[in-house]
Amino acid sequence: MPIIDLANPTRFLSLAERALPWLAGTTAIAFAIGLNLAWTAPDDYQQGATVKIMFIHVPSAWLAMGCWALMSIAALGTLVWRHPLADVAAKAAAPIGAALTLLCLVTGSLWGRPMWGAYWVWDARLTSVLVLFLMYLGVIALWRTVDDPARAGRAVAILTLVGAINLPIIKWSVDWWNTLHQPASVVRLGGAAIHPTILWPLLMMALAFVLLFVTLHLAAMRNEILRRRVRTLMLMQAQAAPGSGA
Repeated sequence: MPIIDLANPTRFLSLAERALPWLAGTTAIAFAIGLNLAWTAPDDYQQGATVKIMFIHVPSAWLAMGCWALMSIAALGTLVWRHPLADVAAKAAAPIGAALTLLCLVTGSLWGRPMWGAYWVWDARLTSVLVLFLMYLGVIALWRTVDDPARAGRAVAILTLVGAINLPIIKWSVDWWNTLHQPASVVRLGGAAIHPTILWPLLMMALAFVLLFVTLHLAAMRNEILRRRVRTLMLMQAQAAPGSGA
């Protein structure tokens, strides 16, 4: 099937129905392997067993940012290319991104307590991730406020593109300001600065989180398409009903 065919909601639904069982199974296997690797990974010589919070915190942080980046691409699809599924993708991604950002904040606080002596400090990265979480909530609220999906999609697209300014701030906040967060240690020039016994479980957990996101996003997009079809049918029935003025 050519990729352009996926712009057709009916074809997209057909693909989703076929792909979701396989994605769900692959996600379960990836988590089983990743959690086993994380459980058997050695403790850090300084942080002890608390370092294993990394295996949830880091993938959720990566995907929290990646989800907003995906929504920004979808926003361009809505405003520039008028792709019929762009706003569906953005709406489906927002609650997942919010959940991942909240997971990032909670696990970061749990990790920070033994390391920094406090659950929360107004660190540049912590603060910018909190702003990201609030932006997710704002996008979700905007979707719920505007009844017409087309108008809501355009308004959310503008807000999403404006909010994308926060992504480079989160990424490079540790380089631009004096923060408690350590610099990048996985994706950086010169290679990863993490020992392979920690790096491989982390990458496996990141893969599991990505698969989980794809599975949930595909299911949410399917549900949103079906929800809009039901809404359209209800509107048509209301217009065709006696006394409707049609």
